[in-house]
Amino acid sequence: MDMSLAFAYLGAGIGVAGATIGCGIGIGKLASEAMMGVSRQPEAVGDIRGMMILTAAMIEGVALFSVLVCVLLIFASKTVS
Repeated sequence: MDMSLAFAYLGAGIGVAGATIGCGIGIGKLASEAMMGVSRQPEAVGDIRGMMILTAAMIEGVALFSVLVCVLLIFASKTVS
């Protein structure tokens, strides 16, 4: 195995791990703040839920895009070497 391919695998693994951890932290913080908002204003539960779902979908989209970039990094390094 070529060293550049090994570094591509390593970089892709670290990138995917970072994206997954960041996504988990972001959605966890989002849910925590939404629960705090609902406990302070129970009548706004519908608005808070809608904004939370939209924001969680955006966070998931960024995480999916970063995983895609990491996978493309592996394929691009295979064609170069």
